[in-house]
Amino acid sequence: MARRRNIQSTHGTNDIPQVPAEHWKHLRRGDRVKVSLAPGLTASGMVDAVTSDHSVVWVDLDGGRGRTLVHCGDGVEIVPQEA
Repeated sequence: MARRRNIQSTHGTNDIPQVPAEHWKHLRRGDRVKVSLAPGLTASGMVDAVTSDHSVVWVDLDGGRGRTLVHCGDGVEIVPQEA
């Protein structure tokens, strides 16, 4: 007979906010943005889609690098750029 292990979820216990930053609430499809994926690793692109609660943003990266999904809890910064 297999023994059950008590596994505690760590989901939601990190220090990264699980709600979008205030400026995420103003992002719209077609907006130009800069995405900071990690220190020193940034990419520019265009917002392709935003969920109704603004917690998830799809960004179509410049240079044919595809789309990336960013969640507000990922620790990734999205900064609007001037047109």
